[in-house]
Amino acid sequence: MKKAYLSSIPILCLLIALPFLIQHTAAQTSNSRTTQSNYRLSGPYTHKNLTIFLVHGSDLAGNRTFLTLQEALAQKKVIVYETKDVNELAIRNVSNQDVYVQAGDIVRGGDQDRMISVDFIVPGRSKRMPIAAFCVESGRWNRRGGENNASFGSSSNFVTSKELKLAAKSKNSQQAVWENVKVVQDKLSANVGGVVSSPVSASSLELAVENDKVKESTEDYIKALTNITQSKTDVIGYVFAINGHVNSADIYASRALFAKLWPKLLKANATEAVAEMQIDSLAKPVTDELVRGFIAEAEKGTESQKPVSRRVHLVTKEDDKNVFYETRDRAQNGAWIHRNYIRKD
Repeated sequence: MKKAYLSSIPILCLLIALPFLIQHTAAQTSNSRTTQSNYRLSGPYTHKNLTIFLVHGSDLAGNRTFLTLQEALAQKKVIVYETKDVNELAIRNVSNQDVYVQAGDIVRGGDQDRMISVDFIVPGRSKRMPIAAFCVESGRWNRRGGENNASFGSSSNFVTSKELKLAAKSKNSQQAVWENVKVVQDKLSANVGGVVSSPVSASSLELAVENDKVKESTEDYIKALTNITQSKTDVIGYVFAINGHVNSADIYASRALFAKLWPKLLKANATEAVAEMQIDSLAKPVTDELVRGFIAEAEKGTESQKPVSRRVHLVTKEDDKNVFYETRDRAQNGAWIHRNYIRKD
């Protein structure tokens, strides 16, 4: 009888511990989940030196909906405050809807135009929250014209080169951001046939992108490519190449979010294509296999993780050739919202 009692103890302990073991295993799986994406691609869609592949997939957002930063500022549903700190702004959501902010969003105004350096979710009816940023306009530290220097009035542009994105997201260097703003301005000036820097603020990337010659040069790219997503109900992102070289990809869990961001993203890509235009740089063939290889390689880099806010968690995978960023929503059990892939070389 004693032997039977003793033999039952290990079984009893296992039964008691089993729920905790399952929970721990699930947590480990959640924290170290591999991407291994298997998207369907369509394309290529090409204009001059810009090539785009559309990414098709399931809408994973469920009932989640977001306002973009551009929408929220235009509708006065969010306030982005100047803090007098070059690398930190503050943001407050005065609406009931969540606002999605993407790394690379440029906000115009304040004491200096800034680019947001992290993906961020601003919950509905939030308090004032800090948000990381980099200056994309050196030399000004006061009101510009009739703009409000206590806050930022609009966000109609993304940063326009992968080097700028990497300077902010990978190198975390304000100096590298300033240097690459100047590089973009110089390349645009050379390729549009006139100086693009504004006499109002010569160092402003925002004003350079809005230069009339730049807008004229990008207009035909936008006209040729803006409608490639029409009648395609399962597009969740895209990959683009310039001069025959794969550049970057942006993929979203929400089809609706991608659709709202697409015009702004395409405008930035067209501007980058103009800046990188060379005499013999009509688009070289970019294959489906090359694009798939880029995505697969980027997802195998060395992984690191960090919390961005109480709501947002960032997973980064990086190697010598690529960097991959996955933004996860803690309010949705760590489900991903945005995946950004960048080819370094």
